[in-house]
Amino acid sequence: MLSGLPGTGTQPRRSRGHNLVCATRVFRYPDLLHRTGNRMIGSSRGFLALLPALALASRALASPAALASIPKPPPAPIIAHVSHDFGTPVTDDYRWMEKPGSKHFAAFMKVQNAYTRKVLAAIPGRQALYEQIKRDANVGTAVFSVTRADNRIFYMGVAPGQNTAHLFVLDKIGGKPRLLIDPMQFSTNQIPQALNYYFVSPNGKYVAFGVSGGGSEQAKLRVLDVATGKLLPIGITRIDGDDTDFPPIAWLPDSKGFIYYRLHKFGPKDPVTDFYQKSRDYLHLLSATDGTGATDKPVFGWKVSPAAPMTFAQDALVVTAPHSSYALGLFTENEELQSIDDIYATKLSDLEAGTPVWHKIAGRNVQMAGFALHGDRLDVITPNGAPRFKVVSYDLAGSSAPKTVVPPSDDVITSLAAGRHALYVGAMHDGMGRIKRVAYGTGATRSAAMPFQGGLGQILADPDGAGVWFHLAGWTTPSAWYDYAPATGAVTNTNLQTPPKVSFAGILSREVKVVSWDGTMIPVSIIMKKTTKLDGKAPTLLIGYGSYGITITPFFAPTFLPWLDHGGIIAIAHVRGGGWYGDAWHKAGMKATKINTVFDFIAAGQYLVDHHYTSPAHLAGEGGSAGGITIGGAVAWRPDLFAAAIDSHGDTNALRMQFSPNGPPNEIEFGNVLKEPDFHWIYAMDAMAHIRNGVKYPAILAVTGANDPRVEPWEVGKFAARLQAASTSGRPVLLRVSYQSGHGIGSTKDQEVRSMADQDAFLFWQLGVPGFQPK
Repeated sequence: MLSGLPGTGTQPRRSRGHNLVCATRVFRYPDLLHRTGNRMIGSSRGFLALLPALALASRALASPAALASIPKPPPAPIIAHVSHDFGTPVTDDYRWMEKPGSKHFAAFMKVQNAYTRKVLAAIPGRQALYEQIKRDANVGTAVFSVTRADNRIFYMGVAPGQNTAHLFVLDKIGGKPRLLIDPMQFSTNQIPQALNYYFVSPNGKYVAFGVSGGGSEQAKLRVLDVATGKLLPIGITRIDGDDTDFPPIAWLPDSKGFIYYRLHKFGPKDPVTDFYQKSRDYLHLLSATDGTGATDKPVFGWKVSPAAPMTFAQDALVVTAPHSSYALGLFTENEELQSIDDIYATKLSDLEAGTPVWHKIAGRNVQMAGFALHGDRLDVITPNGAPRFKVVSYDLAGSSAPKTVVPPSDDVITSLAAGRHALYVGAMHDGMGRIKRVAYGTGATRSAAMPFQGGLGQILADPDGAGVWFHLAGWTTPSAWYDYAPATGAVTNTNLQTPPKVSFAGILSREVKVVSWDGTMIPVSIIMKKTTKLDGKAPTLLIGYGSYGITITPFFAPTFLPWLDHGGIIAIAHVRGGGWYGDAWHKAGMKATKINTVFDFIAAGQYLVDHHYTSPAHLAGEGGSAGGITIGGAVAWRPDLFAAAIDSHGDTNALRMQFSPNGPPNEIEFGNVLKEPDFHWIYAMDAMAHIRNGVKYPAILAVTGANDPRVEPWEVGKFAARLQAASTSGRPVLLRVSYQSGHGIGSTKDQEVRSMADQDAFLFWQLGVPGFQPK
């Protein structure tokens, strides 16, 4: 039951999730494992003069005897490969790793992972750290992806002791949760299974959901009877998407069927870059005798309707809403609803008959970044003339012209939700959430009183009632679900989520601004214990992302505690390319300006050193997914600034990303490497292209999943191999591979806890934290 975008700070599919292509630590279990993060310029030499000279003095730590005794694997073979692209020579001696099904690459990954696991296991304090993180990851129940239908409350949750997200239902508010779906019930070989998405029919009687295994994200669609818990005879494959940024299921308002998004049947001879192309949307009725989708009729998408032509690279999505006689058809080039190319509409009755008549409502020039559908009214978030967005309303019946219903302001508009009597607008100011109610008809506006300053997550309006539910969390304040009642103005805790049994009383957070290379002020959030001294000795982890307009808003993470308990500091740099200040902030770190993302991150690190939070010997950086551009670039440009870095499923070889299955959907964010001037700015953002021989690089732990559908494991493998060959610092460059996970989406709690323990132990070792050093 979609009424617009669920909110900011989540991980989109493909282009974003590049759990957030979203992020470096885990988003899948908010409040428990949430350590952030939903698939370049040729003239960059001019920036060199703006960077401090590289300090190449060695800061290597002596390895523990047990670690030194572990035999290192042989280096990756170097097979010379030089191309000349638009006048620029590009050396890529590890291009051989990209060959699909390469036994040599598989062998390289296997021996590297075996060595890495032995090294990590031998770090003093690692096991105790794992036990501490495990305890902190089980201090409460995470509640997310909430849906309301027919007075029932549905939500995904992870309780203490549970290893994966389950689906629960409350048959009434305040009732006892009832388990509907445990994804592991679909495992036949103990490979971890994940609930990718679920969608409830408007009458609350059915749940359409997708489960995938091993982090593949390739889910099979099934339908569950809520009352009996029994599965209907429906099983449709190739259903890609998630339950937030790219919902692949749209129920008909009468609950008699649904429309689903489906990838085309990919053949063994098809180019890998075609995997996500030529998608279609199909109509399936619950009364159909065939449950495989074989007889379902396409209603939107690739070569379905001449009235709604779709390009090869676009994705197609159909959206419905309760109480609307229209259905929407959306085209987007990167499978995310914050970058919509075109919106079409058809009468719902025509769609239900399998004969939709599509007519165009708005095109790419509107730059739609979100929407809400209510009756004949379509509200759209757009940056046109509004760098922090505004909301424009369209009359689907065509009786009136589009009009602005929420004008631009200093607030960044992030989401919309359609209620029965009003539109609810989610926004943020300096990262802190706000909600406005805009009455239908009169346009009267009223603001909800937020219970505290925090990051706004999902907002959930009831299409049959008044008010809105919303999720709010702070850096030091546990998250909760709140209910805003417009009649009284009251905001009350729904108690849907119980507070975790952990205290942040001794923890503080502060927001600072740092000066980047061009004078732009970059927001940075800092979390630390109140007793931590600013003497330059604190082990400090700087996290950054900066793509797709994603904002890392405040969240509550008990798993921060082990780091803070060891005297550490955690900082999040809200670099350009993200969405902290809206669309303009995103575009200032996108394509030709992408290098700003890297330099902003470097500026944040330099600030932490200059203001004595830490020093280069105690500073680590972390980035993941598209944040691999951020951390990879920081390591390449300023290796002297960091003692260690985590590259988590990172896009560190941007020049080659385009030739992977998830490459074409990301052209809209990064550019097309086969064209000028795009090649030059993609070359500038490619970390691997800027690694130089004979430089003392920081210690690196590169992390990947063998089943990653967003960033190919060879990107991470190539980056690690290049650093191993180039660095002269003596610091380790390790490659960690998980063979039963992918990009992080769908990983189990224990998989993430173990990965986090490995990463933090590695960083503590390299940052000189007592208890993690050789005797």
